Amino acid sequence: MNSSSGQNGSSYVRYADSFNMVIAKNVTVVLLGISINYLNGTLIYTFSKHQVFYHNPRYILFIHLVVNDMIQLTTAITLFVCFYVFYTINTFLCCFIIAFAVFTTVNSPLNLAAMAVECYIAVCFPLQHSQLCNIKKIYIVIACMWALSILSIIPEIFLLAATEPALFFSTVLCEATYLFQNPIMIKKREIMFTMYFVGVWLVLIYTYVQIFLVARSAKTTNTDAKKARNTIMLHSFQLLLCMSMYMFSAVQKLILTLFPRIYVHFMFVWYLLLQILPRFLSPMVYGLRDVMFRKYLKKHLSCSGTNKVSTCR
Repeated sequence: MNSSSGQNGSSYVRYADSFNMVIAKNVTVVLLGISINYLNGTLIYTFSKHQVFYHNPRYILFIHLVVNDMIQLTTAITLFVCFYVFYTINTFLCCFIIAFAVFTTVNSPLNLAAMAVECYIAVCFPLQHSQLCNIKKIYIVIACMWALSILSIIPEIFLLAATEPALFFSTVLCEATYLFQNPIMIKKREIMFTMYFVGVWLVLIYTYVQIFLVARSAKTTNTDAKKARNTIMLHSFQLLLCMSMYMFSAVQKLILTLFPRIYVHFMFVWYLLLQILPRFLSPMVYGLRDVMFRKYLKKHLSCSGTNKVSTCR
């Protein structure tokens, strides 16, 4: 049975893993994925059952991030299990899965930036908040996120279909760096991702500083500013985790060179930190920290536990 692969151009070296270890790793990943998606699904259900959230841009952005995380986690686990079970899969199916993986990967930092801007406006310009952050504008922002994420991968798929159409009728190792090897597209992807992350970092730093100044000037009276500041700090940590996935290739080669004996196990832990942990933070940041959302979430959970429908209305 095979586990991870080391990239060296277009050739991959497959590393043996014991059958018991393969089962343990896949069961761990699937169970963690189901648990996190169940938690996220509960948040989505709570949001959908209470109209008070429909008119608040903060919760709309939050639930969009939760849905995005669910899709990203599902695609990541699908690719992980497919690698162990099939190793190679149909190229068309691979492109479909990778497309959603890339869409959601790009959406995450953009969504964090939008949430930081919303916090900034709510704290620094409370009187203009309803005008600057109305529901229509929030949906336009979400549409722009998806447009930018689509532009990051769709041209590569079209180019692959135009230059190597026969490849779509074959099987391939389903990994973006292996499938899309055109130098121009690689450079385009690197530049685009760099611009995205630099832009998001500038937004987070600027909004944090401005909110910090408001909280400091208000001393201990502005609890909303302090809460917003702490939330942006958590967003920064989430962004660091999102950025770390772009260090994957470099870390992969370094560990393979220095510690070949632990390479397989290290990359599994690295996978959990990059793909699983960030998806767990989103419900923690808003779903459990936010007072109003936590109140409705507890109400939903208590109703589910007692099956008393009348108390859930």
